[in-house]
Amino acid sequence: MSVALGLRANAGQFALLVGVQTLIGAMVGQERTVLPLIATQIFGLTGIASALTFLVAFGITKALTNLAAGLLADRYGRRPVLLGGWLVGVPVPLLLIWAPSWDWVVAANVLLGINQGLTWSVAVMMKVDLVGPRRRGLALGLNEAAGYSAVAVTAFVTGFIADRAGLRPAPFVLGLAVAIAGLVLSAVAIRETRGHVRLEHELIERAARPSWRTVVVRTSFSHPSLSAASQAGLVNNLNDGMAWGLLPLYYAAAGLPLTAIAVLAAAYPLSWGTAQLATGAWSDRIGRKGLIVVGLLVQAAAIAAIAGTSGFWPWLVASLALGVGTAMVYPTLLAAVADVADPAWRGSALGVYRMWRDLGFAAGAILVGVIADRAGMTAAIVVVAAITAISGVIVAVRMRETRPPR
Repeated sequence: MSVALGLRANAGQFALLVGVQTLIGAMVGQERTVLPLIATQIFGLTGIASALTFLVAFGITKALTNLAAGLLADRYGRRPVLLGGWLVGVPVPLLLIWAPSWDWVVAANVLLGINQGLTWSVAVMMKVDLVGPRRRGLALGLNEAAGYSAVAVTAFVTGFIADRAGLRPAPFVLGLAVAIAGLVLSAVAIRETRGHVRLEHELIERAARPSWRTVVVRTSFSHPSLSAASQAGLVNNLNDGMAWGLLPLYYAAAGLPLTAIAVLAAAYPLSWGTAQLATGAWSDRIGRKGLIVVGLLVQAAAIAAIAGTSGFWPWLVASLALGVGTAMVYPTLLAAVADVADPAWRGSALGVYRMWRDLGFAAGAILVGVIADRAGMTAAIVVVAAITAISGVIVAVRMRETRPPR
C-alpha cells in the first residue's frame, strides 16, 4: 500500500483515530465527577491530601508511562503500544466497582495511568505521523478536542447517573463498555503509521538520531523551546489536577447539589475540548508561542475568579474561561514539541514532554492537598493561579517561535 502524508490523503484512518480518542477521553471522564465524592462519602476520607492520593498515583504512573510509550513506539511501532494500553484499561472500571477499600481505587488509577499513558501518547503520535508537518496544529486540535469533549460528556453523564443510581456501581458500567469498545476498535481498524514517519524523514534533511538520554535532557532542560514547553505542560496539568481533584470537593463544601457539580465538572473540559477545534488550526496560521502565553494567563485569571467568587453561575463562567485558556495551550504545546523534534526521535521527545506534563497531576494533587488541609481550599486555588501566571511569563521569556515556514 502506498504511503502519503496529509490529512486528506489519510482521512479515513485519521477519522478512526479520532473515534479511538473519544473512547480514551471517556476512560478519564468516568472519574471526573464521582471519584472525589466517593473518597469522602463512601470511604470516609476526611483530609483533602488523602482524598487526592488517587490522582497522585494516576499522575506519576501516567507520566512514567508516557516516557516509556515514546521510546517503545519509536522502536516497535505505534499499534502494539495502543493495543497494550487498552488491555491494561479494561480492569479499571471493574476495580472501581468492586473496591472494598480506598487502596483498590488507588490501584485502579495506577492501571488508568498506564492506560492513558500508552493510548493517548500513541494516538497523538499517529495523528502527527499521518498529517505531516504542515497541519500539526489542526491534527492535534482535533485529537485533543475529541478526547476532552469525551471527558466532559462522560463526566456529566456519570454525575447524572450517580445522582439517580448512586456513586457505585452504575457510573462505572459505562466505563467498562468504553474500555471494551476501545480495545475492539483499535484491534480491528487501526493501522501502523511508522511508514509515514519514514516517508517524512526521507523528505527532509536527515539528522543523526541522538541517544534517548540526549533526547530526555534536550526536551527537559537544555533546548529553550522544548524545556519551556515541558514546564508549561507540567503547570497546565497541575491546574487540571486541581480542577479534577479539588474543585468537586470545593463546590460540594459550598452546598451545591451533585447535578450542579456535574455541570461544572463537565463545563471546563467541554469548552476546552470544543475550542481546540479552532486553536490548533489557528496556531498553524499565527504561530505557537503567543497562543501558549496568552492561554496560560487566561487560565490564571479564570482560576483566580473561581477563588474570588461564589455561586453556580460565576463558577460556570470561570470554568468555561478556564477551558478556553487550556484550549489555547494544550494542542499548541504538543505541536511546538513536534515542530522542533526530528521525525526520527519525535516519538521519544513527545514522550518526555508528556512525562513532565502529566507529572503535573501528581504535583497538583500534592500541592493543593497540603495547602488545602493547612490553609483551606480557597488558598490552594489562589496558589495554583499564581503558579500558572508565572509559567506564562517563563514561556514568554524562554520559548522561541517553532511553527514551520508556510
